[in-house]
Formats: sequence, structure tokens, C-alpha cells
Amino acid sequence: MSQAGYNLAEIAQALGAELKGDPAVVVRGLATLQAAEPDQISFLANPQYAKYLGSTRAAAVIVAPELADQCPTNVLCLKNPYLGYARLSHWFDPMPVPEPGIHASAVIDPAATVAASATIGPLAVIEAGAEIGEQVIVGAGCVIGARSRVGAGTRLHAKAIVAHDTVIGQRCNILSGAVLGSQGFGFANEKGVWHRIAQIGRVVLGDDVEIGANATIDRGAIADTVIGNGVKIDNLVQIAHNVQIGDHSAMAAHAGIAGSTTIGRHCVFGGASGITGHIQITDGVQLTAMTMVTGSITKPGVYSSGTSADTNRQWRKNAVRFRQLDAMAKKLRELEKKLEG
Repeated sequence: MSQAGYNLAEIAQALGAELKGDPAVVVRGLATLQAAEPDQISFLANPQYAKYLGSTRAAAVIVAPELADQCPTNVLCLKNPYLGYARLSHWFDPMPVPEPGIHASAVIDPAATVAASATIGPLAVIEAGAEIGEQVIVGAGCVIGARSRVGAGTRLHAKAIVAHDTVIGQRCNILSGAVLGSQGFGFANEKGVWHRIAQIGRVVLGDDVEIGANATIDRGAIADTVIGNGVKIDNLVQIAHNVQIGDHSAMAAHAGIAGSTTIGRHCVFGGASGITGHIQITDGVQLTAMTMVTGSITKPGVYSSGTSADTNRQWRKNAVRFRQLDAMAKKLRELEKKLEG
């Protein structure tokens, strides 16, 4: 837990919350309602945890206004408590922030440009023509390819890889093992033999983009692969060449996007979603987990295709029925014709 202390008055002001309680109370950390100590602050965003509100030992709780009277301690009222928690979490984040400078073991090409306020970690490699902006943090073992650009305030965690000619916007967060600008899966077939197609496009990331651990984004085959502002991509997501993702969309782990697909703004894709190539998905589409999309989606809304788990016995019965659907549909049409006659 962080040793820094903040009184409720300054927290309420920073969050734009209405404080009901003692403004002088100091908190030194964040915790759940169940685990909070008297010097910690908590929050209630999910209704299923409301049962813990009355017994919490927290110094204060961020809650929706309608629940304030149920809280036995100091209250910070917000319409969106989860957002308040998200903002406050950075006050107590223990992740180290390194001092600016270049580690002695880093390898930086003389033709690269590195801002004086940037941090280059041990064994990092910065290739010729690369540009590293102000207050960028390049973690241990990262590779920044030739002519790539990394915008101000971006952080690349240990062993993130940025291939040549990749463009990364400002304030992005690239987690360990992510690979940006890898070769797209492009091959031409001649008599059963595959021949690689050179991938000559780039990857371009907007501002405030988050890329999870071991996620991969392929460079464009000809045109660029483009990730819009504010996009959030979870661990182990695969984005193929020439994909375009609109601003503020989000994708959970194991989602896979095939090549040349265009995805709109404010879309949310659940874990293990699969999107075929060369289709368009409009703004505001939500896919639940394990949804498979094989055609364009032109209307916003929630879409599903995966089936929930059942007992093996019941699943087997349903699987048989599924294979019978076409025959059943034909019989139904025959009966309808007889009834009409």
C-alpha cells in the first residue's frame, strides 16, 4: 500500500464528488469493501457487493448518491463510482517510474533521436531514424525499429517490440511482449507452394491507446493498419494486416481480427471473439464472448453467437437437434403448404 496520504477534501475536489463526512480524514490506500482498513478508501460499483457496504471498515466509500445513506462511514457521492475509482487508482499505483536517462547497456543508433526527458532501459535497442518523444519510457529489452516514432508520454514495458516505420501516438501504454508492426499473414499460392508477400504498410496508433501483453498488430500489406485514439486492446489479441479500428473501441483477451476489416468507434468485443476479413462493423457494436462474425454488421447493438455450457448429456441432445434443423424446416414448409391448400 502506498504511504502517501490524501485528505477527503482534496480527493472529493479532484473527482468532482460530493463529500458527506469529515474533509480532514486522511486515506493512504485503496481496498475492497470487505478488506478495507480504517486508513483506506473503497468504492461500490457492482450491486452484488452492496451487501458489504453496511459493515465496511473503510475510511470512506465512493458510491452512487442513492446509496449514500446506507454507508456507515464517510461518503463521496458520484454518479459513476467505478470511474471515480479508476481515476483515484493512479494516486496509489506502486509501479515504479524511472528517472530520465539512457542505461549504459542500451544500444542506440547515432541516427536515432531521443528526447532528453525520455528513459531508455537496460538492453533496449533504438534503431536508425527512430524518434523517441518527450517523457517516453522504453523498458528493458524493448526494440524500437528503424524510422519508428513514439509520441510524448508513451510507455513501453519490458520486451515490447516495435517494428520499423511504426507510428505510436502520445500517452500510449504498450505492455510487455506486445509486437507492433509484425509481418502480416500474406502469401500467394502456386501449385501448393506458398510465397510470402512483402508487407510494405505500417502500423499507426493514435493517442491514449493501450496494447496488452503479448498482443500482436500486423503491419499493412500495402495500406496501413490503423488503431484509433483511445482504443483499448487486451492481452493476447491478434489484429491482422490492414485492419482499421475506430476511436475508443475495446477488445478483450483472445479476440482475433482478420485482415482488411474495418471496425467502427465505441465498439466492445468480448473475449475470444472472432472476426473474418474484408468486412465492416459499424459504430457502437458489442459482441459477447466467443462471438463469431462472418459478415458485415451495419446496425449498432449487442450480438452473440457462442453457446453457454451445459451438461454433456444435454449438449449432445442439442447438437443432434441442430443437425436436424434443415430437415425440420423443410417438413414445416410442407405442412404449411398442406394447411394452406
